[in-house]
Amino acid sequence: MKLKPQKIALLIEQLEELQSTIEDKAVNSQDKIDAVCDTYKESARSLLHYQAFRQFDVRGVQKQLRNLGLSRLANAEGHVMASLHNALFILHKLLGEKPPKARRSGYSVKKANRLLASHTKSVLGYRSKGRRVRIMVTQPTEAAYDYPLVEQMVRDGMNCARVNCAHDNPETWKKIIDNVRKAATANGRNVKIAMDLAGPKIRTGTIAPGPKLRKCKPERDRKGHIIQPSVVYLVDQVAEDAPDETFPVARDVLQTLQVGDKLEVTDTRDKQRSLKVVATSPGQVQLHAYETCYLATGMEVKTDRNDLPIFSLGDVTPLEQVLILREGDTLLIHKDPRDGEPAIINEDGEVEKEAHVSCQLPEVFERIEEGEVILFDDGKITGEILQKNPDAFRVKITRAKINGAKLKAEKGINFPTTDLGISGLTEKDKEDLAFVAEHADVVNFSFVNSAEDVEELLAEFRKHDALDKLSIILKIETRRAYNNLTEILLAAMQTRYIGVMIARGDLAVETGWNNIGLIQREIVSKCNAAHIPVVWATQVLESLAKKGLPSRSEITDVVNAIQAECVMLNKGLYITHAIRLLSRILRDTEKYSSKKEALLPRQEKLEV
Repeated sequence: MKLKPQKIALLIEQLEELQSTIEDKAVNSQDKIDAVCDTYKESARSLLHYQAFRQFDVRGVQKQLRNLGLSRLANAEGHVMASLHNALFILHKLLGEKPPKARRSGYSVKKANRLLASHTKSVLGYRSKGRRVRIMVTQPTEAAYDYPLVEQMVRDGMNCARVNCAHDNPETWKKIIDNVRKAATANGRNVKIAMDLAGPKIRTGTIAPGPKLRKCKPERDRKGHIIQPSVVYLVDQVAEDAPDETFPVARDVLQTLQVGDKLEVTDTRDKQRSLKVVATSPGQVQLHAYETCYLATGMEVKTDRNDLPIFSLGDVTPLEQVLILREGDTLLIHKDPRDGEPAIINEDGEVEKEAHVSCQLPEVFERIEEGEVILFDDGKITGEILQKNPDAFRVKITRAKINGAKLKAEKGINFPTTDLGISGLTEKDKEDLAFVAEHADVVNFSFVNSAEDVEELLAEFRKHDALDKLSIILKIETRRAYNNLTEILLAAMQTRYIGVMIARGDLAVETGWNNIGLIQREIVSKCNAAHIPVVWATQVLESLAKKGLPSRSEITDVVNAIQAECVMLNKGLYITHAIRLLSRILRDTEKYSSKKEALLPRQEKLEV
């Protein structure tokens, strides 16, 4: 291809102007660079270079560089100035000119990559053999008492154990940590301990308990024929792990009932129902019902026995009650922490009393405005704030399942367009930090929104003499955090070492499902610029961890996670299976990709 000198000269002019502007902006931000610790001086400069670089639309320049077979600067985040200099050097050579002397260009490509690797090891521990990307695993409560489970996680490839302060208590946390450290030592591994501060999660309040009854429904085929009758158990005392359809009755009743006895009840719908005794054992009687029946605490049961004419079903726990919400419904959210209740509908389908529930964070009522969006239960239900007063606000449901969505107690509430002004550090977090500072390697900082939140955390670090001892992983899970990411990173760079977690669950709800794909890429790029490791989190191989079988989309998600330095798994019954599969996929994928850059090994056929 014949090169046109005038086009190359114009490209040189554009790149030199870009280079000069970026450098000037970094010089004007020297005070920000001076404020960070020595470990991050040049990383802060690199971050500011990249931020200035991204203020321009360079797509035209990228196309011209590509046409010349040169780097398009697409993966130059951690070494923008060095990459610009390299491009200019080659372009001047193409024109037969002497390249200009290099300016202060920051880290070279090689050094930037090495620095990111070094920071990753400091925050997340040593990598596993044959795998660059680390694996962080959320520890279940069982990890406090089941050492073999913890040791298996370590053997399968866990590099970092995550303990969530939103669950359990310090006694349980200590047992989990002791098991992790014991297993790591036994297997010659260096496993980091990361502890999540719970943060100010906004949730729905309690909902009034439902009735103390159980629905007993036989299983039928498509023609309505019974395949399996419903099973009801009568016992003298209900155990914690007993089936739902278990009722306590007097001991003499159990001792008297015999196989073949017929029982009659009038259920909660005034339906006459029969049950039959099919098995007895010490302390338990098993009944079969061939019609659907609703059995409740205190219900009288008649028998065909003269020596046992009538007895009553004992007390069972109330059913969990939910609010059923459909599009167009209204929901009252109140500050008063009284129990929520479902809507009351009359025979004409009219709402006599709207559903209501409390919000556990009173500060919300001072910040929200009419017309703003509200989301419930990780975005499963969407609403708009219609009216507000100091003690309550009314929401119109704008999106829900066609047949109605269930809203339970203790479910998350998000206000994606509202600045709630809530700090990322709660009083509970400050109390938990004393334990974290003593026992953990890393603190995962939940719901950080601003540089001020980071300053507050660092102030607490100083109280516990933990500055430069505890690493910080900043959990980016709100719109404000994403918009303030540069300032948040610069504030955190006052200590060593730091990382970023892309908490994709809350982040997707806050920023919109249509945006999360691009947003996670932008977060990775900005962290690359600052040589800061990224943790790819939320619902990774969740179906496998919980149900034993992954979905196809989960596998694709893991392949994309190669951009990060660590992938986080949540707890589940099949967690060790998930660790093994994740480790294998990461090892295989790393042959074809180094972060965002494609690698091309020799193409092989799959083994039979």
